[in-house]
Order: sequence, then structure tokens, then C-alpha cells
Amino acid sequence: MIDENVKIHDKNSAEIKVGFVARKKQKLNNFSMNIWMFIPNSLDINRFTYSKAAFYRDMKSNIRLITPVYILRDVAESEHSPFIYLEKSFHNLASQPTRTHKSQYEYQIKMFLSILKSSLREEVEHITASPEEDLDYLIYNYKSQTQLITEKYRSLYKIINVPTINKELMEYFKYGDEFMSNTIEFHTFRLMQGLKKTGAATYKQHKEMLSDIVGDEIKYKQEKNFPVAQKENRKGNNELVYRLSMLKKYAESHLFLNIDKRKDGAVVEQLLFSLAAGISMVFATVIAFSVQQTYGNFTMPLFVALVVSYMLKDRIKDFARYYFAHKMGSRYFDHKISMSINEKNIGWAKESMDFIADKKVPAEILKARAKTAFIEANNPANNEKVLLYRTHMFIDREKLDATSEYSISGVNSIIRFNVMRLMKNMDNAEFPLFCPDEDDDFRVIYGDKLYYINLVLQKISDEQNELLRYRITISRKGIQKIEKM
Repeated sequence: MIDENVKIHDKNSAEIKVGFVARKKQKLNNFSMNIWMFIPNSLDINRFTYSKAAFYRDMKSNIRLITPVYILRDVAESEHSPFIYLEKSFHNLASQPTRTHKSQYEYQIKMFLSILKSSLREEVEHITASPEEDLDYLIYNYKSQTQLITEKYRSLYKIINVPTINKELMEYFKYGDEFMSNTIEFHTFRLMQGLKKTGAATYKQHKEMLSDIVGDEIKYKQEKNFPVAQKENRKGNNELVYRLSMLKKYAESHLFLNIDKRKDGAVVEQLLFSLAAGISMVFATVIAFSVQQTYGNFTMPLFVALVVSYMLKDRIKDFARYYFAHKMGSRYFDHKISMSINEKNIGWAKESMDFIADKKVPAEILKARAKTAFIEANNPANNEKVLLYRTHMFIDREKLDATSEYSISGVNSIIRFNVMRLMKNMDNAEFPLFCPDEDDDFRVIYGDKLYYINLVLQKISDEQNELLRYRITISRKGIQKIEKM
């Protein structure tokens, strides 16, 4: 199964998060994800102005494992809680600080932090979307569960506070402690913000309980000399932002796969180019031999034939190379990406980008694009260029399961596409408009000059064949919104 989430990452970048979920009982899982981008002609984005190299510079792609799914309650008190693996790794390290036990100790800390972050995010979204009558017990449970989680993690300190644990290993525990505290504080603020937006009648009552969670974590961080946000300290806050970013990278580093990206079909390409050179050489040799047999050696006709055949040989070679390259483009991808973790290969991915002529766009894609506005559908000058980004993903379920004792459901591909190159040819963001004013006068008002990039996502797997459409609204100021149509 393929899941997707399209959102604004920042004012100049759209983020497409694609989850490739491998089936449990199927050893080999194949997925295809096609992203059809319909770009207004006025932006002057086409195969001549926008090369593959420019596209891949604008597109940043990360491939990582999907975080194991736990609800917050199960993290806190389930018999299958991550604390089971975490505590075991602490005991093993304290007793025998071998390289394997050190690696497992750090891995379990990182996995716990990633699971906690994911479960807090899901819990906050669930509570925010819940009806008013459910908020009392949901927020009470949220508070009790987060308190239990912090108590359990911090109690593990006693296990590793032994002579066999050096300062570096102790630092890993402290990184986890600080990240956990920051994560709970951040998501609690998000919960308060969400409840405030929904206009919950009992917000003041809930705010007091949630403020206690935040206050406890801030007090704890101050006791441990962990940095906290301060109202009147911009320099300190800047350093805190950097520290938060580094802690996030540390906590999630174990989920990112080792990637080896290479050109797809490189060997076949060289063989075909050699064949093109051979064909041109055969042509030139045949011409030379034929003229030589007819007119003999060291004659003017032979001299002319050799010059002409040499001229045509290069043209034939270039034409054959172009022909074979075109044929390869339809069968091969731009890149092939090997995916591994802990030196164990779990699959591969391929990606490719091409501009597609209107007549070659499948009818179902055009239908999903659904031009409905009269002017948009009938104005030839308002045509769109169609850019296709293809991804093919292969996951070996057995090898994926062998990488961890946790249940890993699959792989996330996180694509961030920078639109600044598309904005280069846009008009000014503010467009002047005139309207009547008092005393038969007029006034100038402004509207935004907007452009629309339509995305059609085509998801194909063994159990899925689905088309979805998103619309990205952009102006010279950046991305304004992204809508699922």
C-alpha cells in the first residue's frame, strides 16, 4: 500500500511524503508512484529551459524507515512497550560494555525517542479532533502517560550509573533525556494551541493541567542545565534552535537508510553507444571498399568517397546514439538507488524525470487533472507543460524484518521540491484593481497574482491503483496553500 501526505514545508518548498507499506506475508513488494506536474506555460518551464540536472537540484529526497506505530498508552505501560527493549539494552551494557552492546544501547535510545515523538504527534491530533465531552479524560490520560514515560526513562539512569559506563555513553542517555523533555513540551504546547483554535468551552480548565506538564519539564531542564527558550534572550534562543535541530537529527539518524545512487542502465548505455560507433564505422568501410573496387587505389573518386564517408560517419554515429538514448529513456530510469541498513540490503528504488507531450499523457491522467473552468479549458495560449516524476520502489520484506526487533511497516520517501525556479518568471505578487469610492471618486485596491501547479499522484501496487489530485497555489511571494482537490 502507498500512503501520501502533501503539505507546505516552507514558503519556497512543497513536501510530498510517500509511505511504501510492505505486506507482512509477501516477501517481495513492488510499488510505483508517478507524480504528474501540470505547470502553466507562462512560467516558461520546459525541456529546453529546465534540464534534468536542474530538476534534481531543486528536489531533495530522503529515504527512511517508517517509525514503528505505538499509541501513547502502549509506550507508557504496555507489556510490549519500547521500555522492554530499552531496559534490556541498559542492563547488557552495564554488565558487558562490548561494541555490540554499545551499538544496541544507542540504537534503543534513538528508537524510543522516535516512537515517542510519533505517538505524541498522533495523540495530540486525536485529542484536538475529539468532541468536547471526551476532553476531560483524554487530557487526564495524556498527562498521566507523559509523566509515567518520563519517570520510567529517567529511572534507567540508575542502571548505567556504574564504573563500566564512560562519559561518552552517559552523554547518549542525556541526549535522550533532553530530546524527550523538549518533545513533550513542544507537543503539549501544540495541544494547547489546537484546543484554543477549536474554541473548546473548557479550554481554561484544560490549560491549567497542560501548563503543569510544560512547567514541570522546563523546571527539570533548568535543574539539569539544559537550555530553555527565554523571552528576552535572542542569542540564546538562536543557539537553542540549533541545538534542537542537532538533537532531532541525532534521535532520527537510525531511521535513515544508507543510500547508494547510481545512473540506471549505465552498462547498457555504453554498449549501445559502442554499437552506434560500430554501425557508423561499418557504413564508412563499406563505402571505401566499394569505391576502391570500382575505381582502384589512389584515385580522385576514392579520395572524395573517403571524405564524404567520414563526414557521414559522424552524423550516423550521433543519430544512432540519439536513437538509442531515446529508446533507453523510455525503458530505464535516471537513477537506481540501493537501500541498506547496517550493511544489509533491504531493496532498491529507481527515479526518473521527463517532460511529456500532451498527446502522450494517458486519458485517465487528463481526466484526473479535470480542467473545468471555461477559459482555462478553451484558451490555447494557456496550455500547460506536463512534467512526470517516476518512482519505482522494491522492498524485500524478509530482509526488512531482519533489521530490527520492532515491526517496521515499510519505507518513507520524503520529497521536498523547491519552487523558486518556477517563481522566476512570475508577475508581481500584487495586482492593482480599481473600484468606486465615495463622492464619485475611485480608489486602488490590490489582489494577489496567483499561479496554480496541479499535481496528479498515481499510486500503483499489488492492491492499489489510485489517482489523487493536489493543487499548489503560488505567487511571487512563495507558496500560499496546498489543497487536495
